[in-house]
Amino acid sequence: MSGESDVHEAEEAHEGIKHEANIIAVDIGTTSLRSHVYDNHGHIKASSSKKIELIHPKPGWSEMDPELLYKQVVACVDESIKAAGIKVSEVTCLGIAVQRNTCLTWDSKTGKPFHNFITWQDLRARDYVKSWNTSLTLKALNSGSKVLHTFTRKKRFLSASVLKFMSPQVTLRLLWILDNIPDLRKKALDGEVKFGCIESWLLWKLTGSQVHATDFSCASATGLYDPFLVSWSTIVCGLVNIPMNIFPDVLPTSGVFGHVDESVFGSSIPITCLVGDQSASMFGECCFDVGDIKCTLGTGMFIDLNTGEEPHASIAGLYPLIGWKIGNKMTYLAEGAANDAGTVINWAQLQLGLFEDVRDTASIAESVEDTDGVYFVPAFCGLQAPINDDKATTLMIGMTPSTTKAHLTRAILESIAFRFKLLYETVLSETKIPLSYIRVDGGVCNNDFLVQLMADLTNQVINKSTQTDNMSSLGTAFFAGLAVGVWKDVKELEKIRLTEREFHPQPTWQKYKPVFHQWERAVSRSQKWYEES
Repeated sequence: MSGESDVHEAEEAHEGIKHEANIIAVDIGTTSLRSHVYDNHGHIKASSSKKIELIHPKPGWSEMDPELLYKQVVACVDESIKAAGIKVSEVTCLGIAVQRNTCLTWDSKTGKPFHNFITWQDLRARDYVKSWNTSLTLKALNSGSKVLHTFTRKKRFLSASVLKFMSPQVTLRLLWILDNIPDLRKKALDGEVKFGCIESWLLWKLTGSQVHATDFSCASATGLYDPFLVSWSTIVCGLVNIPMNIFPDVLPTSGVFGHVDESVFGSSIPITCLVGDQSASMFGECCFDVGDIKCTLGTGMFIDLNTGEEPHASIAGLYPLIGWKIGNKMTYLAEGAANDAGTVINWAQLQLGLFEDVRDTASIAESVEDTDGVYFVPAFCGLQAPINDDKATTLMIGMTPSTTKAHLTRAILESIAFRFKLLYETVLSETKIPLSYIRVDGGVCNNDFLVQLMADLTNQVINKSTQTDNMSSLGTAFFAGLAVGVWKDVKELEKIRLTEREFHPQPTWQKYKPVFHQWERAVSRSQKWYEES
């Protein structure tokens, strides 16, 4: 079904309702899931939330129960509808944003999962990553692609010339699954296995096992999808021997994916958006133009740059993503990630007891002039671009008898700002695209000390919106509402996204320059810690 006919179908189904919209946006993060009911002004009418139960069967492993997650999503949506005081039949549409790369395989006939969700933070395939990245096969692919790029100057060959596998991507975790679950590979070859990330599983369940699909933003983040050819990658799948018949269909981000089966809520609801969380927050921030950049500070840190209708081929570890597809128009992003941000703040609170309330961390950090020589390297999930070391370890160095909790707290916050500086400078130097502004969202960005330091270190104005804690949900509502005509174009969305504060850079770089370089020394000491494991 074409994108235009999808929109027409959805508009006809809800004619007369679109001016009094009730858009449900489900946002599934790493630690919690939320369901918000939005009106056509972008206001939240009602909400519900659930804590996501992470399972850690072994050190470095991270899982989620797929059946429990589905039940939580259904309960959360149902609660938000009731809290809004509306009937299910009055829901205009539903959109789903997800943490990307948390993957699953299930039986195509029975719908029963073969295992738990394996999350994006899981490190069970770390040795696969090391083995493949040092293999002669991958080196040959890199060398051959480099030669092809020399002659053709095509970006996809430049990208393939520096191809490296990364633990947060799906590829080698999926290979681990196929290698370690008895008979799964045979079943996959026989057409009995479906693969998907959270969005595909929920779509499958909500539609009564009728639709096996994802969107371009989620597919392109897996490492199994070629954003240059806009298809599942025959090269990558052939390289690591992954059968391609298990993959979901890939559909536009904003459009009709299917309808919730009436048995779930008592009435059918059009599902008009599936989207990865970073694309959702990018869209919620209204970063619609080339050069627009946003940084999400949640469980991890993600910097995304709008590169327009062309993917970016990186040599430093930025990832070329399809941000979204609306109708026939594709928008690409270049993304850099540091997988530890909110993670280390929660660890400092719950495991170390450095502070009682996260909201106090800014004032605690400002209560001391500096860290007293303490440096922190956040690497619970390794170090991503531009360092790219899965074997790095978290490190705290420089403590003395005079070190206090305030010094440690400040060192942790500074480390997040330093990681941001590394990512920002990588984006700046690699893409050569003039940057228009930086917009910031996610729970961690409510720390004014941190965001001000980020502005100081990059000499850039950083803009924070009033909707910062729910930006992924807002972007999801935008995508879902556009599909059914709640809003006619993105210009209407720009009036909804509101600014709370702008952080203007202060002249503190000269003070921080030696501190930053000393922190880089600490980073070098944290690297390749697990090399012999």
